Order: sequence, then structure tokens, then C-alpha cells
Amino acid sequence: MARLIEELKKLPGIGTKSAQRLAFHVLRSSSEDAEALSTAIREVKLHLRLCSVCNNITDIDPCIYCTSPLRNQRLICVVEEPTNIATIEKTRSYNGVYHVLHGTLSPIGGVGPEQLRINNLLTRLPEADEVILATSPTTEGEATAGYLAMELRRAKIDLLITRIATGVPAGSDIEYADEVTMTRSLEGRREF
Repeated sequence: MARLIEELKKLPGIGTKSAQRLAFHVLRSSSEDAEALSTAIREVKLHLRLCSVCNNITDIDPCIYCTSPLRNQRLICVVEEPTNIATIEKTRSYNGVYHVLHGTLSPIGGVGPEQLRINNLLTRLPEADEVILATSPTTEGEATAGYLAMELRRAKIDLLITRIATGVPAGSDIEYADEVTMTRSLEGRREF
């Protein structure tokens, strides 16, 4: 039981009390439910990977966004996490492709440019006309957008670099934005 609690505490947002509650829930669950949970975890690790083009989580490589002939491959929307893609897709107003950084710059947290997935974004620039910086309007998100804009301008002079509009409240995470707010943010983006 102690080992299970220690492993559960490694999950984001799970402290000791939550880990204990989850562990006791697993203990009270049927053997079939416990096996289904362990199978689901194993399957995720076996079959899901990062797209070699955009870094989204996928079971095929390249992912469905990167290979879709219906999407504008010259328009790249840069997001912090794979969950941000679902928020943008819910708007049904964006038809470009994505690039997932898997985080933001955070000097206090020890996250520098080397920890973000930026290099394969730079290799995509020759085919791009516009890059939308859709990082959250937090201190870290703004710092990341500023850094990316500088790097993108250095890599390709004639690239249009835009930033999502302030329809997403400052200090929040775009993962929690509703469809209307996200649509307005995309429509009101500006050059950065």
C-alpha cells in the first residue's frame, strides 16, 4: 500500500491525502477494475507517442493534424500543451496545424529554451507563412511568446508572427477557455 501511495504522489496535483484516497479506492475496487486501470496505463505507454512533426500526443506518426490535406500546412499554431489543441479545435474556426512546446519558459522552475520542443518548429518554418503564438497570457506564457518571436524572426525574416488576442483572461490557462472566448482570441490575434 505504501508503494502504491508513493507512486500515486508522483502524479501532478496529487498530494499525500489524495494518493491515500486513490490507493484505498483501488484496494476496494474489484480485481477487474484494478486490472482495467493497469491495462489502460500500460496501453497508453505502449501505443501513444509524440508526433515527430508537431509533438502532439498520437498513436500514428505523423499525427492526423500534420497529415490532413484539409488543413492549412502553412499556418502553425504554437501551444504549450497537447490539451490546448482540444480547446482550439472546439471552436471549429481554426484549420491550420499545431506545434506543442510541452511547457513554458520558467527560470524559477528551471525550464529554459532547451527544455521546450522548439527545434523542430524552426525546421518547419521554410513552409510556413504565419505562426500564431497561442501560449497562455501568464507571465511564463508571455515570456515564452516573446522568446519564440525573437527566435522565429531570426530564423525567417518574411514570416508573419501573431499572438492570440486578449479574449483569454490574463493569468489564466487556455485549457479552460470556452469556445467563444477561444474563437475571439484566434480572430483577434495580432502581429507580435
